[in-house]
Amino acid sequence: MELTPLRYFQAIARHQHLTRAARELGVTQPALSAMLKKLEKHVGTPLVHRSGRGVALTEPGKAFLAHAEEAIRRAEQAVQIAREMAGLQQGHIRVGAGATATGYLLPRVIGAMRQVHPGLRFYIREAGSAAVAEAVASGELDLGIVTLPVHTTDDRAVTTRPLIDDDLRLIVPPGHGLAGKRSFRWSDLAGQPVVAFEAGSAVRELIDAAALAAGVELTVVMELRSIEAIRAMVAAGIGVGLVSRFAIPASEGLTCRDSDLKRKLAIIKPAGRRLSPAAEAFEGMLLKAVRSAEK
Repeated sequence: MELTPLRYFQAIARHQHLTRAARELGVTQPALSAMLKKLEKHVGTPLVHRSGRGVALTEPGKAFLAHAEEAIRRAEQAVQIAREMAGLQQGHIRVGAGATATGYLLPRVIGAMRQVHPGLRFYIREAGSAAVAEAVASGELDLGIVTLPVHTTDDRAVTTRPLIDDDLRLIVPPGHGLAGKRSFRWSDLAGQPVVAFEAGSAVRELIDAAALAAGVELTVVMELRSIEAIRAMVAAGIGVGLVSRFAIPASEGLTCRDSDLKRKLAIIKPAGRRLSPAAEAFEGMLLKAVRSAEK
């Protein structure tokens, strides 16, 4: 976009000196002087007073400068808007999340996003909260969904935004003694085989801590990352399991009577670095979808 004469005049007005303005712009003083003369000829009136000490704007020059700066600002806004639209039409979004968000929160939002912007491409990484947080901090991912609290090598590199509260509920095999009940106590699971999330995951640590606080050490017979795999193993009678409320119908699953088995899911994103237009739009749609689902 050809705004060079206006930018050159803006520099002349700022420095009130042709040589200093030329030095800033990276052009020769004669070339800048020739541009100014050409601009004045086009406008039809002198825009500066010339003296041995430099230049000063004439009254028409002051009026011209105000409109020139407005034109530059509007042109820059137009370029930014066009680039943002291109980003939404052809951009890509890199998101990291755990099994619950990947399997049960993201699909609906991604589907809605692609209906509006079918040119967008998504890269989804399923990983634990700690790994997702580090990837966001390093710039490998645009944003992530994590279980709080979460920490990175440098916590100042990321910010978190609350997304939604999640309940963990017990699922049991057909014919199990707790089948058909609405709640359980940790003592009910003493000695019971448990199909659990992998050790070290945020969800597993929450479950183990709650059980130990009630004086029960869970008998874990299998560790898995996939929620669907846990549900399948429980259905096959291998043991009981604890999964997110989002993974089962509202009428299924037992709540814990001893303590709240709740976790807070949050959006994590880089601190001090603006998201791409595509990622920013996706974050807004994710928040809107979750809030509407909770009403």
